[in-house]
Amino acid sequence: MSDLARLSFSLEPSLVDKLELLVSQGDYSNRSEYIRDMIRAKIVEQAWEADEEAIGTITLVYNHHSRLLNEKLTDLQHDYHPMILATTHVHLDAHLCAEMIMVRGHAGDIRKLSNLLQQPKGVLHATLSMTSTGKQLL
Repeated sequence: MSDLARLSFSLEPSLVDKLELLVSQGDYSNRSEYIRDMIRAKIVEQAWEADEEAIGTITLVYNHHSRLLNEKLTDLQHDYHPMILATTHVHLDAHLCAEMIMVRGHAGDIRKLSNLLQQPKGVLHATLSMTSTGKQLL
């Protein structure tokens, strides 16, 4: 026998149509896979809201010619060094750089660092991609 629990639930026809569309747009092979991913996404969201330990990636695009910007970004990363797992720096052209910073810590601390890194003049764009350590998903 399978280790899976079989569930039954009811939806209005309009929601069934929307679910089917979401499943097909997401290239899922079936509804169960889509629903599992929806549940996991909600678990991760709740972990971030509860300020649990999490991981994230902060992506910055910036003009490296901005006065003292490299020093400011490096100093901020050193201030939060226990959280930083890895960084990748890419030269996009003669003026622009992208940096991806993988971090681990409490969700609130990760958000704080992300906010601080996007504030210096010369940072053109910053995003934070958040996920869990996976412990909550088992």
